[in-house]
Amino acid sequence: MERETVLRTAHAKGNAVGTFSSATGSGTDAADRALHLILECLEDSKAEDIVTIDIAGKSALGDHMVVVSGRSNRHVSAICDQLIRQIKDAGLGTARVEGLATGDWVLIDTGDVIVHVFRPEIREFYNLEKMWMTPELGEETLH
Repeated sequence: MERETVLRTAHAKGNAVGTFSSATGSGTDAADRALHLILECLEDSKAEDIVTIDIAGKSALGDHMVVVSGRSNRHVSAICDQLIRQIKDAGLGTARVEGLATGDWVLIDTGDVIVHVFRPEIREFYNLEKMWMTPELGEETLH
């Protein structure tokens, strides 16, 4: 298996986005289309610190994982409501959702893409990005 690379890009709306992807590139067209729709929706909802992680071949959970922050419980809930609606309207089916009632950490599972929406302090505590990062990359690539 080839070493993973980390890319940092700045989107037009100013949110820093980190992408963890394998050098060989994997995933289906449907998963990539779903990921693109989700990322657009997250940007439109003013989600912060969007990070995508390619988990195809590493996990049976899906092809991509997205970790994102909202500024408050209300913002997290609004991001998730909009995202759930967009997923359904795009014909991607009904996503499975956990944690929407509290708005601290919401998990949205579309099958191909798993989205974690956190309040910043909850995200920092669980640090999912570090858990999925390969040891060769080192922690400094997340900053």
